[in-house]
This record gives sequence, C-alpha cells and structure tokens, in this order.
Amino acid sequence: MSIRTFLIIAITALFIAQWPAAQYWLAWDRSAILDGEVWRILTGNLTHTNWPHMIMNTLALAIITFIYRLHYSARPYSLLILVLSAVVGIGIIATDIQWYAGLSGVLHGLFAWGAVKDIQTKQKGGWLLMLGLVGKIASEQYFGGSASSEALIGARVAIEAHLLGAIAGVVCVLIPVILKKSLNKNKLLN
Repeated sequence: MSIRTFLIIAITALFIAQWPAAQYWLAWDRSAILDGEVWRILTGNLTHTNWPHMIMNTLALAIITFIYRLHYSARPYSLLILVLSAVVGIGIIATDIQWYAGLSGVLHGLFAWGAVKDIQTKQKGGWLLMLGLVGKIASEQYFGGSASSEALIGARVAIEAHLLGAIAGVVCVLIPVILKKSLNKNKLLN
C-alpha cells in the first residue's frame, strides 16, 4: 500500500469516527474503558470534539506524513500509529482525564519520531524540529494549552496526550537502535 492510499484510508476513518453514532462507541471514556470497553483506548484517538478539531488534526496528519515520508513505508507507519495510539490511550488512564477525543497525542508522537529520524539520518532541520517540539511541550506543561486551540475545539487541550505521544515517539525510534546495539554486543561476546 502506498502512503497516499494509507492517508486516504486514515482520513476516511477519521471522518467516519466523527459522526455522532460512531463517536458514541469510539470516544475515549474512562468509565466505559474500566467497564471493559477497552477498544476505546485505541479508537478514542480517531474521534474529535467537533469538525474543526477533526479537520485540523487531519491536515496535521497529512503534513507530518509528507514531511517525514523519506523515513517510512505505509505498513511500518501504520504500526507506529497503532503503537502511539495504544500508548496515548493507556497513558491517559494515569491522568485525571475522564473523556478524551483527538489525534493530537499521536501526532506529537509522529512528529517526535520523525524529528529523531531526521537527526539520525543527518537531515537538515532535525535538531531544530526537535527543539521546537520540546519547547512547545514544555510551554504547554508550564502554561497549559493554547486558549485559541481550546476555543476552536470547544474543550481543554489534552496536553498530557501531547507529552505521552512525544515520549512514545522518541522511544519507538530508540528501541530498534538499542536492540541492535544489544544484539551486536552479544555477538561480540559469543
């Protein structure tokens, strides 16, 4: 599958999840998850508070996918999104958030993953992109979410999801590097 096909499928899923009947069953809802509706851990990332929120995140997904297209193909990218969705969805349980909708945690993870890949492959701007992301997340953790974003989406910005996603994105890049070094070290010892 091409990245273009992947994006068409992903954007279609985001549109379907935005419909009220679908959103009712898909949104991240702490009570429902604790009552056994564990799929919401993943699907909550597909839902959004309103159409502008969904469109904003859809555009961000397309832009991030375009920016970092040199670093992946559709299947590993899909797996990365699935892993980031799981980490964000599970991680939010450790916060006081009761209801969550949005792809922003996953988007921050994709951006962090791509920035580290840029750094690893010595692409121009990799360090600058990572510094910008770290600055944004630090600002959110200290000052809170953007008031203009909150007005647009009609809800509090889930800065916890942004932090969880970014950390997960970096970890997803570093795990293969650490495993490779560990395997090489074991080969040398044997």
